[in-house]
Amino acid sequence: MSNFGLYAPVFVVLNTADYTYLLPPERIALYPLVQRDASRLLFYNKGKILHSVFGNIPEYLPADAFLFLNNTKVIPARLHFRKESGAAIEIFLLNPVHPSSLLSEAMAATGECSWQCTIGNAKKWNDGLVLKRQVNGATLSANLADRKEGIVRFTWDEDVSFAEIIRYSGETPLPPYIKRNAEPSDAERYQTVYSHHEGAVAAPTAGLHFTPEVFDKLRARGIQWDFLTLHVSAGTFQPIKTGKWEDHIMHEEQVIVNRDNVRNLMPEGRFIIPIGTTSMRTLESLYWYGVKLLEDRDATFNVTQNDPYTGQAHPPLREALDAVGDYMDRNQLEQIVGETSIYIRPGYEFKVCKGLVTNFHQPGSTLILLVAAFVGEDWRRIYDEALKNDYRFLSYGDSSLLIP
Repeated sequence: MSNFGLYAPVFVVLNTADYTYLLPPERIALYPLVQRDASRLLFYNKGKILHSVFGNIPEYLPADAFLFLNNTKVIPARLHFRKESGAAIEIFLLNPVHPSSLLSEAMAATGECSWQCTIGNAKKWNDGLVLKRQVNGATLSANLADRKEGIVRFTWDEDVSFAEIIRYSGETPLPPYIKRNAEPSDAERYQTVYSHHEGAVAAPTAGLHFTPEVFDKLRARGIQWDFLTLHVSAGTFQPIKTGKWEDHIMHEEQVIVNRDNVRNLMPEGRFIIPIGTTSMRTLESLYWYGVKLLEDRDATFNVTQNDPYTGQAHPPLREALDAVGDYMDRNQLEQIVGETSIYIRPGYEFKVCKGLVTNFHQPGSTLILLVAAFVGEDWRRIYDEALKNDYRFLSYGDSSLLIP
């Protein structure tokens, strides 16, 4: 048992209605700007707000800033099939089930794999009916293995990976609030320039504004950065449908953290700024995993939505990071793969992050709660300012740099 003092959790009564705002449909960006870093930037710094463009963001970062970016890569997760009758069936990939729940292994599978999916027009897909389509010379078959759980088994007759199969057959999974069909350009633009590890079904959109030129400016200022991975799930778009925040069930997402990530969090005084809420959730989850390891040296990396609020010990950040490093040393690991459903909402005590780069989020969403947890009641002033100044909202919209 740790000898750190117990933390008395802050219980804040939150009504979902208090974290919504009026977002006119015309303010939702349906397309990205031609130039990524030409998007607007709202800079909130300890209560003060100014306006700029994203290409100038290096000028507003503290000199000791260290950035963490999510290098997940969006997969073409929307697959279309047709029955012989002509009825259309849409299969949206969510989570791999077989041969592995690890996204990297599932994407590398050859011959067959199974995924949990959402199915459009499922009532037209009769049990036992195998859907087929041609994909770049291969025949891709889909069998509804478990209707209740949405498990679909895919098979194909060429010696290629599932990643290659969906590369030729899938469609970019644009968010539900972008009311148009995906276009060929979305395959590139709904992707960061540094995307690498395939597995996300939604983009880490705060990173969409980065360009090689922005990285050059960061380098010129001596600002460093590192990459981690959280495979963004479709749950990121799930609105809070309950009247109270505590009744909402958070989605679980897969995270990958490597040795360099842990090392780069170690130095005292670094001003850690995650690029996007996914990077923030990964970094804060890493702390809570360290807390688990201090209690149980063999704990698995599975951070739940209630872990920060149960009154357990809150050791210093360095202690938690040392526990993660020790675990990796003992098990000779270069990276660790985990799951997180961390729920960051008002009352949360941030352990790692001191700033945040993020887009403007849906009303009444868990991401609004995260922003409110970070900047307090000023979240509404920030959003009012963005609306008043004609900022573009949501995934293809403009950006903000928040320093509370």
